[in-house]
Formats: sequence, structure tokens, C-alpha cells
Amino acid sequence: MIRAGRAGQVQTMADLAASQKMSLGRFRNTKQHLREGHPASISSPGAKTLLWDAEQTSAFNAGDPIPDITGPDSDEDLLDRQEAAAELGVTARTWNSYRYDPRLSEHVVLVPERAAGDDRPQVEHWPRGVIRAFKAGRPGKGQGPTAGKPKGSGDMVPRDQIVPLIAELLDGDPAVTAAAVVDELGVAMTTAMRGLAQLRGRRIADLVEAEPSLSLDAAAARLGYPAITRRRAIAAAQDEQRRRAVQPYLQDVADALAEAGAAEAGEVEVLQSGDHLAAAIVLQPGQSAQAVVWDERYGWRTATSRRHPIGKGGAPEGEGIRYLSADLQPKPADVLEALADGRRGRKRPAR
Repeated sequence: MIRAGRAGQVQTMADLAASQKMSLGRFRNTKQHLREGHPASISSPGAKTLLWDAEQTSAFNAGDPIPDITGPDSDEDLLDRQEAAAELGVTARTWNSYRYDPRLSEHVVLVPERAAGDDRPQVEHWPRGVIRAFKAGRPGKGQGPTAGKPKGSGDMVPRDQIVPLIAELLDGDPAVTAAAVVDELGVAMTTAMRGLAQLRGRRIADLVEAEPSLSLDAAAARLGYPAITRRRAIAAAQDEQRRRAVQPYLQDVADALAEAGAAEAGEVEVLQSGDHLAAAIVLQPGQSAQAVVWDERYGWRTATSRRHPIGKGGAPEGEGIRYLSADLQPKPADVLEALADGRRGRKRPAR
């Protein structure tokens, strides 16, 4: 976590590399941040983007004693995703649903702070006090934003709040039915069914990730999900496992593009596009395409739209579209080379 008042001290791995006059790739590959005595990251275990405290790293580089930056918990402490979830008492995956609630999203803090032209990755954090207030104010049955609204009037909750509110109901009762969600939130039955399956699938995947010996069905049973709901929940868990399996590879490609100056640094989001997974990385101005898209059916291709690079349906073709490799997961360096060389690739997918 970032202790109160220390947001200005935050460093990324790129900052550490610059302080050693190294490229980010060399710094990462030689694991300079894991040298004996090097200050530990202030990020939570498992965080995708690691951060450090500049006062500590500067002392280490100078050979001075490393200052202690611990202290009592404060409402002004900034917590990352995993820490926020722990403060709220939910899993990190469940937090991914809550974070869009305006009571949280309006208070998000991006660190480190960036000036114009700065492309260092930023990480979302939330003040501890905001999370505590959210926890204290989570609505009970009949107290939410749809209380008193008529049934059958469609989705009456803002889209970005639907999943967080369904997650609250699931937290209170693992066996909650889609009908109960409709009754409580005033959403359509299809919305309730889809939201419950998605959330149950994430939580099943969380449990199996923590205990690999468990089957998906056993995990669903342990979580208290009724047998009638398990088929959809397990299918959603399988989708979630596929998403998690490919995300590290896609992040490696995104990091390589960012390091080469072709894209802005950031976390890749793997999306369900119809019956397949896809992800898009928006490119910096001046590149040969607006974005690159990975599709689990076809691999990497260029895209002509920054706002909607993935699109819908089958494999797009036409002006500006190049399929960069016949491999579904080529090495990041190969993606970079194919993107830079307009002669490489095909107008249509290899499969």
C-alpha cells in the first residue's frame, strides 16, 4: 500500500531502470529489483504492476540505511486492488465488479502521477477511508437504488452498477436466485441470470486457483451454489480460466509494445467476444495501425479503429487489416517486427 502522504514518492520499474541507466527490458530480465537488500515493492503480493517507494530505493542505491515507512493504518492510505478487496472482505475478482460503483470510482487515484508525455504505467488505488465508507453503506435488501420501482420495467440500474449490486446479493446468499435478483434490483431476467453465472464463475475459478486439486464442480458445491445453477456457473468458470491463462502472454506483448514506444503502458483486458476471447492494445499516434487485436481463433491482427478495435462477428478483412502471424501466440518480438514491417502478414487469417 501507499502510506498516507507518500503518493509523491511512488516509483515504477521504469523509474528504477532509469536510475540505474538501464533499459526497462534489461533491468527486468536481470532482476535488479530482486538483489539482496533491495527494498521490497510497496504493491500487494501478486500485483501486475509493481511500485516502490523512492525514499527507500534512493537510500539503497546510495548505500544508506533503508528508512522504515510503515505506520498505523490511516483513512488516507492508498490501497491497490488486492488490498481494497481485503479491506472490504471480498475476493479480488469480486472487487473488479465493485470498483465501477460511483461511490468508489469517483475516488480512484492513479499512481504515479504523470505529466504530459509521461508514459509510465499507472495503477488504480483507493483511499482506505472511501472503502470503509462504502463497506458501511452497502445497501441491504430493499434499500438499494431500485427500491420501490415497479417490476417488469426493464433494467432500472445503471449498467456499470448491475454486477456490483448482484455481487452484494450473492455475498449475502450464495444460493440467491435470478428471480430474487430481478425482484430486488428491477433488472431483466436475462441480465440477472448472466450476472449470477459470471460472478459464480469467477468465484469458482478463484477457489480452484487457490486449491488446484479441486474440480470445478467441487468448488461450486463448496461455495454453496445450488446444483441447478452449476452448469452455467462452471461454463463461466471455464471461460474465466481461459482468460487468466492467456492474460500473462498478452501482457508480455503489451509491455514489449510499450517499451518500444508503439503503445502506452497499461494492463491488458481480455474480453469475451461472442464465443471467443479477444484483447486489444491501442497504439500510439504515428504507428501503421490504430490498434492491434489478439483473437484466440486467429492470433494477432491490426485494427483500423481506436474506439472499437475488436469489432463483432468473424475475421475482418479490408484496407488496413493485416494478420501478423500464422501462430496464435508468437513471441512479443515477432509481433513487434511484423507490426513494423508492412510487407509482413496476410490480408486474411491463416485459419
